[in-house]
Amino acid sequence: MTRETPANRRVLVAKPRGYCAGVDRAVEAVEKALERYGAPIYVRKQIVHNTHVVKTLEERGAVFVEETDEVPEGSIVVFSAHGVSPAVHEQAAGRNLRTIDATCPLVTKVHNEAKRFAAKDYDILLIGHEGHEEVEGTAGEAPAHVKLVDGLDAVADVEVRDPRRVVWLSQTTLSVDETTETVTRLRERFPNLIDPPSDDICYATQNRQVAVKEIAAEAELVIVVGSTNSSNSKRLVEVALDAGADASYLVDDASHIQDSWLEGVTTVGVTSGASVPESLVDGVLAYLAARGFGDVREVESVQESVRFALPHELRRELRAPAR
Repeated sequence: MTRETPANRRVLVAKPRGYCAGVDRAVEAVEKALERYGAPIYVRKQIVHNTHVVKTLEERGAVFVEETDEVPEGSIVVFSAHGVSPAVHEQAAGRNLRTIDATCPLVTKVHNEAKRFAAKDYDILLIGHEGHEEVEGTAGEAPAHVKLVDGLDAVADVEVRDPRRVVWLSQTTLSVDETTETVTRLRERFPNLIDPPSDDICYATQNRQVAVKEIAAEAELVIVVGSTNSSNSKRLVEVALDAGADASYLVDDASHIQDSWLEGVTTVGVTSGASVPESLVDGVLAYLAARGFGDVREVESVQESVRFALPHELRRELRAPAR
């Protein structure tokens, strides 16, 4: 028996989606470095967590490495948008590397908060995912003071020296709702817990979560474009399910969509993580259009206008005459 294809199939596309200011800055930093200095330009870790972006930059001459000791002495190395610890800067200096620090300014803000509270001898409860590059970089600013809180289940195991001198910070790409719940649990244990001076979860992460909630409320299926190692992309899947979508999937591109997901579906929501180029979203929309989802409506929840300047090392070089 053949299933009847629903009529009036439509797509709701979340706005904002895709590149945030920090990702745009980091990718442009690698592109400008390649233009200025020529290949190869070395990049420690993935510049942003997206396989397509990394592959595109590799084709232009970027060489991605895990650690600075893989970079030939005296070469140029770009630090990723997720940030690095002071130890990594020291290692680079020890190898006489020319560094371009593409750390997102919002991640740098969290680093500065960690240093400031450590100088005041606070215990810092860092909410984030163990092993994530951003967490490793932030913790490296004050390793003797930072205690990682990886989700709600970790709250019960947190131990501090003085419950009166405790502050929380967070990875910038977490779920806003889950982080709020984690802080509530922490405050039940530590009533004097201090909040950071300003919200650590970045504006783009929050805006994309607000936008996906709006489309998920009307969609049976939400497709999130993003790579599996992208924290903010994975959070969008979770938020979509919590907001009412029957199903939500993370895909690198349209080739990962399964037609079975579309059976009986009339409304599909589409969004993308903060490190995803718009061309990949266009590919998903083309895939859906070929299967009867031709009615596409963009749903704008928040307007974004944030821009970050290129890393200062690169701005200085670009102002100088070409060598």
